[in-house]
Amino acid sequence: MDFTDIIMLLGGVAMFLFGMSVMGDGLQKSSGNKLEPILYKMTSSMPRGLLLGTLVTTVIQSSSATSVMVVGFVNSGMMKVRQGISVILGAILGTSITGWVICLSYIDGAEGIAKIFSTATLTGIVALAGIILKMFAKSVTTKNVGDIFLGFAVLMFGMSSMSGAVSDLGKEEWFTSTMTSMSNPFLGILVGLVFTALLQSASAAVGIIQALSVTGALSFESAWPLLSGVIVGAALPVVLSSMGATAKGKRTAFVYPICTTLGVILLTAAFYISNAIIHYPFLSMVMNPFSLATTNTIMRFALVILVLPFTKLIEKFVTAVFKDSEEEDDRSPSTRLEDRFIAHPALAIEQSRMTINDMAMSAQKAVEKAISLIRSYDEKTFKKVKKLEDQVDNYEDALGTYLIKLTGQEMTKSQNEAVSIFLHTVPEFESISDIAMNIAIKAKEMHDNKYQFSEAANHELDVMCEAVLEVVRMTNEAFVENDISLAKRVAPLEEYIDYMRDTIKQNHVTRLKNEICLLAQGIVFNDIITNCERVSDLCSNIAVAMIEIGDESFETHEYLNTVRERQGQKFEKRYDDYKERFPL
Repeated sequence: MDFTDIIMLLGGVAMFLFGMSVMGDGLQKSSGNKLEPILYKMTSSMPRGLLLGTLVTTVIQSSSATSVMVVGFVNSGMMKVRQGISVILGAILGTSITGWVICLSYIDGAEGIAKIFSTATLTGIVALAGIILKMFAKSVTTKNVGDIFLGFAVLMFGMSSMSGAVSDLGKEEWFTSTMTSMSNPFLGILVGLVFTALLQSASAAVGIIQALSVTGALSFESAWPLLSGVIVGAALPVVLSSMGATAKGKRTAFVYPICTTLGVILLTAAFYISNAIIHYPFLSMVMNPFSLATTNTIMRFALVILVLPFTKLIEKFVTAVFKDSEEEDDRSPSTRLEDRFIAHPALAIEQSRMTINDMAMSAQKAVEKAISLIRSYDEKTFKKVKKLEDQVDNYEDALGTYLIKLTGQEMTKSQNEAVSIFLHTVPEFESISDIAMNIAIKAKEMHDNKYQFSEAANHELDVMCEAVLEVVRMTNEAFVENDISLAKRVAPLEEYIDYMRDTIKQNHVTRLKNEICLLAQGIVFNDIITNCERVSDLCSNIAVAMIEIGDESFETHEYLNTVRERQGQKFEKRYDDYKERFPL
């Protein structure tokens, strides 16, 4: 093996790894990022978890990526450790599919029609189809299919390069003796483990072993330990992903190495004990890419079967090792915004939606408690408003950073629209909580100075507060349920609240002139009315974002200026209904 062969081998490995990455990304994007959310929605039982773990890993071509996602699910509270174990076992099995995909690069055609199915011909056809789709297709989905084809073609070309570079190694005595030494279970497992840990990909490690098998120097007796080591070595990326995770996340991450190590120990013991009794005749069989793919699949299937009875014990063990801390029990709900999900927009958007829903409810509670202080002040409720306002501020900081990261990912049109709505509404919810705090401060000022409003002023303030509470509740329900028809009911109420503000202020000026109310009280009263109206304005902005975000020329002020014309008689009817419901 000369210098040229070494360069060819390294180049082949590089192209193989790159092809795998491109193909995996293309497969994931082509699925519309729909498979990942299924993981945490449909893993209620062990069989389902196994099936879905296998399915998702087959699509994204990486058991480590699937397991890292599961760590994120458990870390954010979306999934329990027991559910995570079933998915991880499915991922361990699902990654064996890549070995069969790699086998396509070893199809040889002789002459005539058979030559059409040769590796070179197949690679050329797939590459040509891929570049055509990539360059000329208009649909994002079609371009993703082009990525799959191109990634597959690069992968096969890389495999061909590796196989060509090592084809003469079978004649080298040192290489043959090295492959033979792998029959030692401890050495073979160690080499496979370290090799896979360095590559951080079981699929890549198996692919390279498949390439080495073309030398004819790899027997079944040597392949078994190597593949066993590969199974265990794939745990490293998953373990590394648990850095910074909660105790639950760490438990799930360490399930992978525990399952694979336990499985390999049981499998190896069963294999060598039974061989001592039966003396398998196939140990000296020379391996090829196809027999390696078969062996890899059978080993992983057997490993999953052997580990299944121990899942409850594994859960108890990791729970005992990684204990919950008091700090984690008190952590903010915004910690569900896992950076692990950024590469999977469907998951990241779903988690963002859930977090904003929580943020919206906190803002609503802040308004409700602040308004209750106007009617009956107490220090405990005031502190709750402050705590809610701080909580919403934390939500805004976490969501703002997270959504900006998410905008850097390739997303579908509907996903981009969802992120746009989030970016428009997060500041509005935060402003609502700020205004709630302002109202609470004014209520405290009323209490500290023992201000009393007139009976007429109290009546008007009560009516306006009820209308504001209604618009906040309606807006939140529309947002959480993504109910556009309900969102369209916000603008008429917001406009009526504007009318109430102007009317109440005029009435209050009259009361001041008639000395029914004092000036100092009037300033506080006016501030409360203004803040209440500002809450309804923000609710209207949120509703408009929901209604109009799909329009590329989205403009809040333009919509609000033409909302009467857009809704026509429906707007007038709703406005009159609110006027009757909240009479001054």
